[in-house]
Amino acid sequence: MTLDDWTQTLPAGALLGIALAAIALLLVLIIWLKVHAFIALVLVSLITAFATGIPASLIVPTAVSGFGSTLGSVALLVALGAMLGRIVETSGGAKVLADKLVSVFGEKRAPFALGIASLIFGFPIFFDAGLVVMLPVVFAVARRLGGSLLLYGLPAVGAFSVMHVFLPPHPGPVSAATFFEANVGYVMIVGLIVALPTWYLSSYLFGIWAGKKWQLPIPTILGQADEQAEANPPKFGTVVLTLLLPLVLIFLNTGLDTLNRSGALSDGTADQTWFQLLRMLGETPVALLLSVIFAAVVLGLARGTSREKVERLMEGALGPVCSVILITGAGGMFGGVLRSSGIGNALADSLDGIGVPLLLAAFLIAGALRIAQGSATVALTTTAGLLAGPVIAAGYNEWQLAALVTTVAAGSVIASHVNDSGFWLVGRFFNMDVKTTFKTWTVLETLLGLIGFGLAAIIFAIASSFGWPAFPAGVRAV
Repeated sequence: MTLDDWTQTLPAGALLGIALAAIALLLVLIIWLKVHAFIALVLVSLITAFATGIPASLIVPTAVSGFGSTLGSVALLVALGAMLGRIVETSGGAKVLADKLVSVFGEKRAPFALGIASLIFGFPIFFDAGLVVMLPVVFAVARRLGGSLLLYGLPAVGAFSVMHVFLPPHPGPVSAATFFEANVGYVMIVGLIVALPTWYLSSYLFGIWAGKKWQLPIPTILGQADEQAEANPPKFGTVVLTLLLPLVLIFLNTGLDTLNRSGALSDGTADQTWFQLLRMLGETPVALLLSVIFAAVVLGLARGTSREKVERLMEGALGPVCSVILITGAGGMFGGVLRSSGIGNALADSLDGIGVPLLLAAFLIAGALRIAQGSATVALTTTAGLLAGPVIAAGYNEWQLAALVTTVAAGSVIASHVNDSGFWLVGRFFNMDVKTTFKTWTVLETLLGLIGFGLAAIIFAIASSFGWPAFPAGVRAV
């Protein structure tokens, strides 16, 4: 028997009650009983699977599947990103970048500069990969200037989240655009209009406030530059090139994919070996691997660091992030169990006919699914699939469709909590306990969703009332 052969028979109310009880139990175990987060997540995942009626023979395979699927996307990125970060940090490269940012933008604008840099990096790079690449620079700036890590870290992580949720070529908005038959070019424009002020309000200004309210020390998870490296730091251009390499490679992948899907390439081009090879080089794990090798050479071996020391640096990078990887995977296990048990579907079915305007329904359904099962991408694509029929039948113009995609994206990001792997990723890299992660990361994500929805609703209303001209057909991008 497989999970596909099993049918959930519990009513929606019972499933939602189980989900709430599971989250409450998890918080009690971690916050009050001080059970390690990894153990608590695995235990509650198994209990939840049993309580929702998943057959006993399928409980462990279901849990392991959720754990494995999360690790498949996270473990390689975090491990390679940690190696890259350790080399950049210990070589003195992060300090070089930090000094440059401070000299150009000034000490008071350093958080803003980190956020802008993260917005640029976040355009083609997924949230978790961008985070681990940018962290050594964030930590170096924080050490240089002093103050709470939140002052510098929240504008950066919020920037990656904004770009991942609202803008193509990230999978969520692209999938929603496909379901709604929306033009990706319009989605890109509306996404930018919404993303930039949303980041400023929800991440930058909130980060400034949170940094003054909570003093969070700078972690040493990525190591620190030694005295010899600080006395003979690498050149600024070398460090920039090292950090831009994964950006360029990943952008190569997404650019080729966009050209292929738009029909700009001749028939058969996508099947040619050179095309597939270039796309493979831009896959995130491969791009990070090549970047680690490049960093080891130009920031290590070429500057007189022995092979043995470079190997020790890479080995030393893995130990501190093992806990991050395992806890993130366990968070994916919990979210996977919630999805497999039918809790997300039950919630979607119960909200499908709530009798509110379509724009608000899109936000509420996506938000409820996000809270129920944790994954923003799953919440976004599921909601888009549920509402595709009514949206297409409504005959909206291109701007309205793009605003609807952005609305669903806004709902899919709110209230990140214990069933979201990103909650654990940020919390552990920032060395925050669960309470502090709720007060900072969860609030940031909720503000991001609410502000994004408000701006998308304004765009939708303007497009509905006045109508915005469509671009000529030749400008369309799909």
